Amino acid sequence: MSAAQLEMPGMPKRLFPATPSKLACFSDCPRRYRFSYVDRPTPAKGPAWAHNSVGAAVHAALRSWYELPIDKRTTAAARQLLYGVWSPVGFRDDEQAARWRARAAAWLTDYVTGLDPTDEPVGTERTVGCTTERLALSGRVDRIDRRGDELVVVDYKTGRVPSTDDDARGSPALAAYVLGVRRTLRRPCSRVELHHLPSGTVASFEHTDRSLANHVRRAEDVAADIGVATAAVEAGEDPDVAFPTAPGRQCSWCDFRPSCPTGQAAAPARETWSFLAEDDAAD
Repeated sequence: MSAAQLEMPGMPKRLFPATPSKLACFSDCPRRYRFSYVDRPTPAKGPAWAHNSVGAAVHAALRSWYELPIDKRTTAAARQLLYGVWSPVGFRDDEQAARWRARAAAWLTDYVTGLDPTDEPVGTERTVGCTTERLALSGRVDRIDRRGDELVVVDYKTGRVPSTDDDARGSPALAAYVLGVRRTLRRPCSRVELHHLPSGTVASFEHTDRSLANHVRRAEDVAADIGVATAAVEAGEDPDVAFPTAPGRQCSWCDFRPSCPTGQAAAPARETWSFLAEDDAAD
């Protein structure tokens, strides 16, 4: 029975449950969305990526660092936490994984040196949510800081390119987090920050009601397109037609490349360590 059939006359319209990653998945490629959220069992995925291993370890170490007693929040503790969660998955070999572990530990040391260990975040890896006219929107925030009377959304970045203020302004995820923080924690929140550990830089943006409304409108448009595609499949349309591919260079690193002949034909596969910084070979 479809979602539309389950709705009772006179009842409020069912909200679409969404996360920033779910909406971004459909925007990038409807076929990838179908593979991720519609098809069961989920089609086979490709191998894990080294840059994701780096990011996951840094995020986990920072979360655990804030869970330590204040007097234990040291740079040495941060490094040990990173070593404890480090995974060599996706790297070319053990030697490359070891070099990148040392590099990530150096980022973490520099970053933690600039933190006040007595400054308790309002939340780390905190799930927040809100509703709009069409969406039940939720997401998990890396860190929520208290700055005076307001809360600030902090997102850690470990990619090869430093974040910019335009990245902070244009991020649908950060806008969703602001709305979620406001609704979940009932506190003022407008500022979002991207903390890029490799460069030690911080990109930021102060959201307004207008900027948030623009993000909500775009998110609801994507959700509406997902609803149309889903309803078409329920009505008997070919899933490949309802959820078409969006072939391009991104097919080189799509998780579902092994299950998508169109993607395989669109671009050659990349090595799982190819998103690491270009100066890797010089280390």
